[in-house]
Amino acid sequence: MRPLDLARPGERLSVLCLGAHSDDIEIGAGGAILHWIESGVRLEAHWCVLSAIGERSAEATASATAFLTGAAGAKVELAAFRDSFFPYQGGELKEWFAGLKSRVNPDIILTHRRDDAHQDHREVCQLTWNAFRDHLILEYEVPKWDGDLGQPNGYIPLEAKVMERKIELLIAHFGTQRSKDWFDAETFRGLARLRGIECRASEGYAEAFTLRKLRL
Repeated sequence: MRPLDLARPGERLSVLCLGAHSDDIEIGAGGAILHWIESGVRLEAHWCVLSAIGERSAEATASATAFLTGAAGAKVELAAFRDSFFPYQGGELKEWFAGLKSRVNPDIILTHRRDDAHQDHREVCQLTWNAFRDHLILEYEVPKWDGDLGQPNGYIPLEAKVMERKIELLIAHFGTQRSKDWFDAETFRGLARLRGIECRASEGYAEAFTLRKLRL
């Protein structure tokens, strides 16, 4: 399968990373971020977490800083929308997205999957597409209890060392989530291994995305 590079070493790539909660971006696309930086892409990231309150605010900031180490540019933006109530805060969220759109014009956007079973995730995806109508959008996946993983159609292969670094950072930075029985290294490595099989990744691991529109 012939790969389509989003950016080659030395090239600039601006990425808008959107997550409903403090660990979403890292789980769904943290490997892609680490891969781009490791491969020499001049990554400029605008990292937004919409529900980052109390202890999870500190986690979000520390984790984003760690994942973006070595990036050419990084901005972390935290909002305080109420967790699990995003559909009922639609007006305020839409205004927030409108403000973001006026300030950011990225090359690509990483956001939640449209069919994610978590209501907050679905709302973020819907508003991403509503605000950014002329952008390449990659929808990432987040494993959890719901059994809602779909059939992605885009993959970013990960080097084994990048996969291990992703897991190391996730476990180190999200103490509030470690009590969840799915939040562990085996889950993250297992899903990446399956996605690596699907795209024939050379080192066995990959992150998977849904691409609704792609211009070639």
